[in-house]
This record gives sequence, structure tokens and C-alpha cells, in this order.
Amino acid sequence: MPRNETLRRAMRDKREGKSPSTQAGEFVREEMDDIREGKHGARSAKQAIAIGLSKARRAGVRLAPPKRGTTSEQTRRKAARDLTRGRTPQKRPSARRSAAIVSALEREPRASASRAALSEQARSAARRRTPSQRSKSARRAARTKGPGGRSAAARRAARSRKSHASAEHVGSR
Repeated sequence: MPRNETLRRAMRDKREGKSPSTQAGEFVREEMDDIREGKHGARSAKQAIAIGLSKARRAGVRLAPPKRGTTSEQTRRKAARDLTRGRTPQKRPSARRSAAIVSALEREPRASASRAALSEQARSAARRRTPSQRSKSARRAARTKGPGGRSAAARRAARSRKSHASAEHVGSR
């Protein structure tokens, strides 16, 4: 069951007119926090993200299931089922089943929510997109940032480039 804080954040995102994937991001963040705190683990960063998205759909976030051909039919059916579950009144979950799921996840590694694992997952997801798709989403992100956000991002990028250049300079000696 998602925490009240997560539900509140997702509702705020919805009120602000943000996309369902942004709303679902709050649930994914909660999942990563749970793994980092040691409540349970996940086999991979991808699985941890999938758990978060499933929680979001069940909590009522209208996040569409993945399109045909992008994932397995089984995954699409599960996402559709979660979406339906989010629209209907909740039954009390089975205690035995919940305990079994938690005990299975407790046996999984915690490294799947590490900075390196998430970075690797983000890069591999980006590689599957075309340059024009990446460019389009970057332009959209810049548009929603606003002037203050853009200049802050530019400063961060400049600082990052500077530190990267000095690191290369040290390595070339």
C-alpha cells in the first residue's frame, strides 16, 4: 500500500496538470526509497520501476498500459488489470499472498536501486529511442522548466563540463 505522502504528491501533480507518467514517478520514487531503506529488494532496476508503476495504476493514476509490441502480452495484461483495479473499489488484499510477495522480494538484492543501476537503466532506455525522440523530449523538458530552471540547468551543465575537462586534463599527464 503506498504511503499517504506519496498519494498526496501524486494528487498534487494531477492538480497541476502533469502527465500520468509524472504522477506515477512518485510511486517509483517511493519504491526506490523502500529498497534503499532495506525494506525489500528487486532483481533489477527495471523490476523496481515496474513495481512502482503497478502501485501507481492500482492507486488510480491513469497511466496507459504499454503499446503492443513494446513489451510482452503478459506485461500488457497485468498493466491493464492494475488500471482496472485502480478504478474499482478496493477489496482487502490476501494476507498470505502479501506475505509471500514480501518474503520473495526480501530475498532479492538491494543494489538494484543504486545510483549506478538506475543510471545504467536510464541509459539503456535512452539507447532504445531515436535521436529525434530524445531531442523532442529534451525540448519538452526545457519548455516546462521556465527561465529560472533553464539558467540553473545551464549552470549545472557548465560546472559538470568544467569538472569533466579538468579530470581529463589530469589523466593525460
